[in-house]
Amino acid sequence: MAVNYNKLWKLLIDNNMKKTDLRVKADIGTATLAKLGKNQPVSMDVILRICAVFSCNIADVMDVVPEENV
Repeated sequence: MAVNYNKLWKLLIDNNMKKTDLRVKADIGTATLAKLGKNQPVSMDVILRICAVFSCNIADVMDVVPEENV
């Protein structure tokens, strides 16, 4: 299984935010932001902090997809 953060990027656009704004508000590092950009797994703590920024659920930020759909 793999992850896809396309929903997160749409949230950023809808909220007129840049990736650096998210990084500061969610208190995540640049390496973690790079992992998100490459659809790599990050810790649940990071996902929960992102959800707190947008007051949303995990499913609003990411999808879990089968490997062949990556």
